[in-house]
Amino acid sequence: MAGMRQTVTIVIVNWNSGALLRECLAHCLRQTVPADAILVVDNASQDNSLDGVDALPGVTVMPMERNLGFAAANNRAIAQCTTDWVLLLNPDAFAEPGWMAALLAAAAERPNVVAFGSRQMQHGKPGILDGIGDSYYISGQILRDRYQQPCRPEDLVAREIFSPCAAAAMYRLDAVRQCGGFDEDFFCYAEDVDLGFRLRLAGHSSWYVPDAVVWHMGSATVGGQHSDFATYYGHRNLVWVFVKNMPGPLFWPLLPIHVCMNVASFFRLSRRGQASVGWRAKRDALRGLPAMWRHRTLIQRAARVNARHVWNFLSKRIFSG
Repeated sequence: MAGMRQTVTIVIVNWNSGALLRECLAHCLRQTVPADAILVVDNASQDNSLDGVDALPGVTVMPMERNLGFAAANNRAIAQCTTDWVLLLNPDAFAEPGWMAALLAAAAERPNVVAFGSRQMQHGKPGILDGIGDSYYISGQILRDRYQQPCRPEDLVAREIFSPCAAAAMYRLDAVRQCGGFDEDFFCYAEDVDLGFRLRLAGHSSWYVPDAVVWHMGSATVGGQHSDFATYYGHRNLVWVFVKNMPGPLFWPLLPIHVCMNVASFFRLSRRGQASVGWRAKRDALRGLPAMWRHRTLIQRAARVNARHVWNFLSKRIFSG
């Protein structure tokens, strides 16, 4: 009904997050606009991260029998949600009190937008950004925009982005469901870019909300962004995002660039002592191509925007760094 506040469920996927989860929830419970529900999806944690969580007001724990990964765990929560919006938050991200209010205000100002990203600041590094949304390069490389860069005045301006980082992002529930939710084959990493790409192909847009601030540690429960775990899934999944989503008029001209980027990234991983991880990631990416191509056929058939529209939102860079 017009004039009524939109309802929101905060979803946090937990896996052995220790005390980080309770700190994350404490920040959620201090929001100036309270969430209508908070769901903690626990991926069969073996630590004490759930101690006392059930007793927190408005918090419901959804225990999983095994570690389903970020994508599937979020899908389980999304299937249970009855609110207008689902607000995803990593357990190592700590929201400022006005975070959710800023996202809801942005949604009210832009009723046709279905995804909103936060201004992620690096935890423990005042003034340094963790990202203001995900950039997608013409090569298929993925990078958080303004990652590890000082926050500038222009970073405090709302704008359309390729896709939000799901460490702290709000999605309209019906749009996510219509697009099929997260791809569970991804397990974790780049599944948010994949969803954002599919939302864009379906004719939707994503916006960055600078007043929605979280402090993000980043990959805190998996050993950091350069851990073998993060490296494997990140480098495998970026191939799948490209294959599934890049429109045909762009796919074939950009495919050689995508291949070259993957080769270059493999050599970069080799110099970092992660050649075996990089090899497994690319090998398994190739093994998964038949399934991804089947997904691609359905996605491209349903696309409501043309290749020129997608091109306009791609970063024209090939390789970061």
